[in-house]
Amino acid sequence: MAESIQTLSTKHLLGIKDLSVRDIELILETADTFKDVLNRPIKKVPSLRDITIANIFFENSTRTRLSFELAQKRLSADTVNFAASSSSVSKGETLIDTVNNILSMKVDMVVMRHPYPGAGVFLSKHVNAQIVNAGDGAHEHPTQALLDAFSIKEKYGEVRGRKIAIIGDILHSRVALSNILCLQKLGAEVMVCGPSTLIPKYIGTLGVKVEHNLLKALNWCDVANMLRIQLERQDIKYFPSLREYSMMYGLNKQILDSLDKEITIMHPGPINRGVEITSDVADSKQSIILDQVENGVAVRMAVLYLLANQRSL
Repeated sequence: MAESIQTLSTKHLLGIKDLSVRDIELILETADTFKDVLNRPIKKVPSLRDITIANIFFENSTRTRLSFELAQKRLSADTVNFAASSSSVSKGETLIDTVNNILSMKVDMVVMRHPYPGAGVFLSKHVNAQIVNAGDGAHEHPTQALLDAFSIKEKYGEVRGRKIAIIGDILHSRVALSNILCLQKLGAEVMVCGPSTLIPKYIGTLGVKVEHNLLKALNWCDVANMLRIQLERQDIKYFPSLREYSMMYGLNKQILDSLDKEITIMHPGPINRGVEITSDVADSKQSIILDQVENGVAVRMAVLYLLANQRSL
């Protein structure tokens, strides 16, 4: 690492909207260094050996939680994992009480996923620890957007000037909002595509293009980021059936091969194979989905490292 200590302009990572362009660039540069570490025979550095991090997940998560845990272990941090379903939260304990009890065990940083938008912001104002938002409801998922931007940069050399189509359930996706904010700050053009019932009314205020025809979106873009349908967040029916959705907005190899150019396929996971994307697309050479997973560890290492740097200033 560089000898001069570099830090972010913010104490917490609550959302992409709080990051400056320089913050985002610094995270991506630092992640590049950590990706080299992950490819060494010994994949560990002592950067956070004095830091204790609590992973607090009030919603189910596999990839994000494991990615954060692995990032923390690679940085030599001490970690404590907390699942709300098996805790006193299910007995009515408040969020602040839960976190303060954990902090009393001398925890420095909290990585939190919560079903309510703004939970991380709320917590950051009431507890004495650095907060990393691992997803708050349908609001933001900043580390996913950062790893997606890192993956695009790795593929194309830079994000600026690239055309990114985000396709699927935009309305319920925290990935979509964070991606839009991050990609625009880095100079990319962004389009959202999906049925009108799954495109939020406010989307026009974000300066993105809106398209309801999948083929038009695919012919426009360099990168298609396919989002899953988030049935767990849907309280009403937004389309007749998954089969009909798949016929209109599902990406298969036949469609991919019919395009007049080669585009890159991304997906934040988990994939509903056969709904928004077929297996032969997800596993094709145009897909960088597994690269995204690998890059997630490096990006989360960068975020934790840069936040921890502030503690030593």
